[in-house]
Amino acid sequence: MRLLTAAREVFAAHGLAVSLDDVARHAGVGVGTLYRRFPNKDALVDAVFDHALDELFAAVADIAADPDPWRAITRLVEELVRRQSADRGLYEICTKVGLGRMERITAQYVPIVDTLVARARAEGTLRPDVAPSDIAVLVIMVTATAEATRAADPDHWRRYLTLLLDGLRAPGTTPLPVAALTHEELEVAIRDARF
Repeated sequence: MRLLTAAREVFAAHGLAVSLDDVARHAGVGVGTLYRRFPNKDALVDAVFDHALDELFAAVADIAADPDPWRAITRLVEELVRRQSADRGLYEICTKVGLGRMERITAQYVPIVDTLVARARAEGTLRPDVAPSDIAVLVIMVTATAEATRAADPDHWRRYLTLLLDGLRAPGTTPLPVAALTHEELEVAIRDARF
């Protein structure tokens, strides 16, 4: 358990590029001890983030049950940004297709967001031209802003989240100039992103 806790802390602070030596040092054990429990870094990352993703999707499912679809969308975006901005490793897991976990994230996240967007559109609280992929891009944008403004004010991202959410509310005043990304286009964009 100490190894998993140490790995979670190191990944949260520094991202997934850290070495197993860094994790072992933080746990106060030798790297051999770490390798006896986890044969490679991928196994350690899986152990740490399978649990983190379980927690994340439990929170997302709870939020999705909110009877007010607009409030559910705002809570969802805020929760995702809050968690990812506080945990660099989780952010990388959620935004890097090549890490092999995108299939699980897509399978659990996409149906929830699709449903929330449809409900909010039907209720008239969400602009009719907002697509589910817009919500994912919004989360990525605000999480990147949180990273950029962390030193000045760790909660400054909330300002930009509010500004962007106001742009999603119906009635929108300016037609959007291009169509939203499809789910497939979004996956390609995330995979190829350099953030």
